[in-house]
Amino acid sequence: GHIRDIVSNYSKISFDMGPTLLSWLELHAPDAYSAVLEADCESMRLRQGHGAAMAQCYNHMIMPLANRRDKMTQILWGIRDFTHRFKRDPEGMWLPETAVDLETLDIMAAEGIKFTILDQGQAKGVRPEGEDTFHDVTDNQIDPTKPYILKLPSGRALSIFFYDGSVSQAVAFENLLKSGEQFANRLTSGFSDEREHVQLMNIATDGESYGHHHRFGDMALAYALDSIEQRDEALITNYGEFLEMYPPVDEVEIIEQTAWSCMHGVGRWKEDCGCSTGANEGWNQLWRTPLREALDWLRDEVSELFEQKGLEIFNYPWKARDRYIDVILDRSDENVKKFLANNTGELEFSDISTAMSLMEMERHAMLMYTSCGWFFDDISGVEAEQILRYAGRVIQLARQVFHKDIEEEFLNRLRGADSNIASKGTGADIYLKKVKHQVVSLSKVVAHFAISSLFEQYPEQANIYSYKIDTLDYNLSSSGKTELVLGRCNVLSEVTHNSREITFALLHLGDQDFNCGVRTFQGIEAYNTMKSEITETFEQGAFADIVRLIDTHFGTNQFTLFDLFRDEQRMILDMLTKDTMDSFENSYRRIFEENRILMGFIKEVGNPVPMAFLTAVEYTLNLDMNQMLKGEPQAEDIHRVLEEFERWELEMNRVGLEFTFRRSLEREMQALEDTPTDLEKLTNMARLMDIALGLPFTLNLWTMQNLYFKLATTLYNSVLDEGMEYLDVWQMTFRSLGEKLNMNLDAILALGDDGHEE
Repeated sequence: GHIRDIVSNYSKISFDMGPTLLSWLELHAPDAYSAVLEADCESMRLRQGHGAAMAQCYNHMIMPLANRRDKMTQILWGIRDFTHRFKRDPEGMWLPETAVDLETLDIMAAEGIKFTILDQGQAKGVRPEGEDTFHDVTDNQIDPTKPYILKLPSGRALSIFFYDGSVSQAVAFENLLKSGEQFANRLTSGFSDEREHVQLMNIATDGESYGHHHRFGDMALAYALDSIEQRDEALITNYGEFLEMYPPVDEVEIIEQTAWSCMHGVGRWKEDCGCSTGANEGWNQLWRTPLREALDWLRDEVSELFEQKGLEIFNYPWKARDRYIDVILDRSDENVKKFLANNTGELEFSDISTAMSLMEMERHAMLMYTSCGWFFDDISGVEAEQILRYAGRVIQLARQVFHKDIEEEFLNRLRGADSNIASKGTGADIYLKKVKHQVVSLSKVVAHFAISSLFEQYPEQANIYSYKIDTLDYNLSSSGKTELVLGRCNVLSEVTHNSREITFALLHLGDQDFNCGVRTFQGIEAYNTMKSEITETFEQGAFADIVRLIDTHFGTNQFTLFDLFRDEQRMILDMLTKDTMDSFENSYRRIFEENRILMGFIKEVGNPVPMAFLTAVEYTLNLDMNQMLKGEPQAEDIHRVLEEFERWELEMNRVGLEFTFRRSLEREMQALEDTPTDLEKLTNMARLMDIALGLPFTLNLWTMQNLYFKLATTLYNSVLDEGMEYLDVWQMTFRSLGEKLNMNLDAILALGDDGHEE
């Protein structure tokens, strides 16, 4: 029940991680990102130079349903993203949902990919070495313990591994990960003495199986791999190493237009094939066909426009698109200039914006095919909504570059995609309600800047996501709760390099009532006229007249709090509701304190305590507990509040409190890492863990366990060598903290220099 080692599973297994996830990790979880990259390096040391990481087609597009151009770009972008991150060429490439066709495989082979992995059910026939005919292996009959060679019509070839479907299914759906020992035994049971060749036991599973779908599944995997190695039953390897040691000799044929997650080929991403999550009886997926047809129409419409305009700007438009991944990976001015220099002639400044807008239009025209948009049961789901957002961006850029509005025709096609939820309407309704207002423009960015400037102070040159705001004039006036902002600025998109000077006027009448007009700068005279008219009216207190003046000067190009980017919208709403929430807190606390004795009497005589009283108690106690855990918690205070929860039989906000306290503990543990010899900090951390263990909910300790492991393997002995005062107390406290974190310190120290940090 105690951790004796922390290892990197990724260094011991083949894995692929999509560019979307990796780019997020790089920005928001750099430690995890670095650990993934290091795992690949470690696997190369362990596996004769063959890394564990595999590439992936760029944005999880179902490749057999893509046109050849998109297949080419998806593969090239996936390879380039991989080499950028892992600093080596990929040997293998994962096909999204293992959806396969020969054209895709041929492009992969042409670009140097050596192998991919498919489901057993995707094999059609096998021709053993030395034989002339193929044997039928449909219906999962192919032997998954060896690789095969697929000869392509072009004359190229690719190695194919077929993963063991039954064991893979057991991991995902049969709770195989509940025991590391059981998992190890199931893996090794795949070997057979009846086979004469060297056997490879390989399975393919989703990453979320290990911890998300099955708690502690990552530990089961680590234990299984360690157990197999310790028992010397088999060699842990990866696909690249195995392929070098035992290249395929048997030839295979595959069934095209198939995927592991659709028993009807690739119908799940284009029609009502019958595949669904099964959560809603009576629903259909007829919406899938009109959705795909609408996106295909949009793709083809803008592709023609792209090619026509692209020939005026790029040397080779489609080759430029293939190379645009270099800009996506590094949007610095220097890199953008390099991309343009290599793919265009001399450009005017306005042509630079056009060139980058064309590239972004094509990028989003591929993003809108991300597979999850069709995978689930209804078009109103967040997955389909997201791909419609990508489509909205395509339409916006087409309008911006070509002054051509193709939105209405797109909506007409979406009107045939009916939601199973009558109130949601059609795909067109979902687009209009959920997508259209979220499309970002330079005007919307300036409105966001103007509104949020009332709540945070921006420098003259500010960055808002991928936009730069250069403030040229800013004037704030207030009268009571009413505020007026007038100004102008330059706004630049760092993605498309589109820029504009924009004028804005904002009237805030209090609470959520914002009225913001935005328009392109019309010249200094028009700007000064607008400023003087609105300022004079504001000084007169004629606020209703200001609304009419904003209408006059800015027309329909107006924005409200509803149009802000979501994070800032949430922040402003929190600030606007703070006074109200404070008054609620005071009221609830007063109700609780003034009626505590009465409530106790009601409970003592066996009558139900009125719900209004209990609501006040529950709110107050959760608030008190949150404040205690966020600050410097004291055990006696926490136990007092816990007794109150128990007395009134109330629910704690377990998820919120766990998050708050865990973050506090992680900060304390990180501070200890900086000064490990600080006995006071170490003692405080052990005291906090005592409190954590006394709470009626379980904390996720993995970050603290990793930090403790790092201290134990890298700093423990050096601390002992320092001959510090109170060394015995420090050792005892450090060991006590490890026990509270479920760490086996003796086993960890026994690792010596072989310890691994996850």
